[in-house]
Amino acid sequence: MTNTVIGIEEILNRLPHRPPFLLIDRIIELIPGESLVAIKNVTINEPFFVGHFPQKPIMPGVLILEALAQASTVLAFITMDETQDSDVLYYFAGIDNARFKRMVVPGDQLRLEVKLKRARKRIWTIEAIAKVDNEVVCTADLMSARSSKIPQE
Repeated sequence: MTNTVIGIEEILNRLPHRPPFLLIDRIIELIPGESLVAIKNVTINEPFFVGHFPQKPIMPGVLILEALAQASTVLAFITMDETQDSDVLYYFAGIDNARFKRMVVPGDQLRLEVKLKRARKRIWTIEAIAKVDNEVVCTADLMSARSSKIPQE
């Protein structure tokens, strides 16, 4: 396993997402074509905590899944040696077997582990696990679809 730390500049080069929807802060492990581990630091100033929920802030499960999907996208971009400026995008195409085991709250650090299960043509199948303090928070099987960007006018 490669313990290469990839910082925010390289993540921004690989993902089209931008704050407040960028949900990855750092990549700490990477094996191109196989797996990636990313970190998301969850802070009280996240915009979603304003309404989810004001009295008991909890990170929405759908955003945990989105963070895992973004980690999968970075794995795809790096594996294919592409950047978000290339003529390609990876879209979140499907989700199966999603399970939530624990709440994520301000101060938690999400460890986003994604592993390539299968790549066929333009569809990637990913095994995804989110953890906090080595405790499983969420598991899911994700699908990503590779597509050319739509020409802009």
